[in-house]
Amino acid sequence: MAKRAQNENSIRKLTKLGGKSLCVTIPIEIIREFGWRERQKLVVKKFGKKVIISDWK
Repeated sequence: MAKRAQNENSIRKLTKLGGKSLCVTIPIEIIREFGWRERQKLVVKKFGKKVIISDWK
């Protein structure tokens, strides 16, 4: 399977998860770059009209 163009790879959709939650997936390349693992705690902050996701520690 051919790799997607960088700008196309960064486009994501919101997906319903359970009854009242929505989720967005993060590209695996970014996850590997930060060394994040499954079930790792992350901090989600609203900054104006942007969302910032960072490691909990």
